[in-house]
Amino acid sequence: MASKKSRGEPGNFVSEWFGHRVHPAVISTVASVADQQSGRCPFLSSATTEDRPCIKSAAAKGVCTISSLSNGARQDWLVCPYRALSGDLVARSTRQLFAVPEATDIFVTPASTLAKETIRDDIRARLSRGQPVYIYFDKKTGGELSIPPSERSPEFSFDVTIVEIKMEDGAPHVGRFGILEIQTMDFHGSYRDAVRNLTDGLRMHPARFGPTVQENQWWLSHGVEGPNIANVFKRTFYQMIFKFQLGQHDRCVGCVLAIPQSVWDSWQRHLGGPTLQAEVDGTMSLLAPGRARLDPCPAWIYVFEPDATSPMTPSPIRLKQMIGTDAPSISHWALEVAPEAALSNIDAEFGFLANLSRRVKMFWPELARTIKVAVPEGGPTKGRRRKPRAAEIPLTDAEAVSDYSGPGADAVHGEEPDEG
Repeated sequence: MASKKSRGEPGNFVSEWFGHRVHPAVISTVASVADQQSGRCPFLSSATTEDRPCIKSAAAKGVCTISSLSNGARQDWLVCPYRALSGDLVARSTRQLFAVPEATDIFVTPASTLAKETIRDDIRARLSRGQPVYIYFDKKTGGELSIPPSERSPEFSFDVTIVEIKMEDGAPHVGRFGILEIQTMDFHGSYRDAVRNLTDGLRMHPARFGPTVQENQWWLSHGVEGPNIANVFKRTFYQMIFKFQLGQHDRCVGCVLAIPQSVWDSWQRHLGGPTLQAEVDGTMSLLAPGRARLDPCPAWIYVFEPDATSPMTPSPIRLKQMIGTDAPSISHWALEVAPEAALSNIDAEFGFLANLSRRVKMFWPELARTIKVAVPEGGPTKGRRRKPRAAEIPLTDAEAVSDYSGPGADAVHGEEPDEG
């Protein structure tokens, strides 16, 4: 059996289905096949301590991550936020935001569990012993919370709201709150064909599902297109800045943005290739020149990825970096550094004007020759940049060695629908 289509190795594969790895190596167990046959989400089920089905639409049912070469190396890209909603990530974010020492044991539970009297009694006992207690709300474990709109501000909802519970006057009381945002990625097109292949394969080969998928990896790439990087950053940026500012309120301890390594790598150009500074506590800082990290820091970026090499299923989440930052610093890199770099590429040797010249030449060659730009000493070059000289030449003379032909799939422009 062929493991790929004859057209060559595809770039994008469904890599986790109902929480269990199917690419590049299938991890198939009795438990994983049971989850896949029943449509159970292992992450929601673990968080709520009761079986929960996958919440995605039929076209994307069970798809947790997509493996893509979009950044050059093969990486997993999250397409469902519940894939990252592990107890470890929520606990780590809670400890960071509320400044709880590592030596102190904390208790964190979904808000939906408070309906059980046994959980409420347990919380009272923990608070009486002085243990820090937190509850969290999200769309499927208590409902999303949001800041309502006003005449001068929009409504903003939170992926996960973590709430401190304190003992006051002998009874539990609500204290401060923090925010956890989990960044996923939209993909062009739909996963419908790949999902159908997996569903049919499981139906026809239940006893040999793992080996069969391993022998037919092309099933996982059927119709799967690449990530919609630019539009996701454009949609996320304002919300990120807004939520990083909420830590200024005395009832809000701050915000953690949990972002997959693949998405973080893809955002580097949008942030102007920011420079990170190592801190003595093992974390990093992303700051504008001249700014110092606040203590406590109200804004964090957690960079993580599923461990595709682990024999465990589901694959464990690995936290790669914890980056302290603030809204002014993110604004500096995204709105000052990145645009400055873009400006230099307007009249660069093979920049915007070169593309304009190429397009105009299709309709009016003489007009195209009026578009001029400074070029490096020694004439046009390809694949490297030199210091420009003062002289200008028509871009039509230089464009022959340019490999830029126009905006790619991830150029920042209008929104495109994502059926996945």
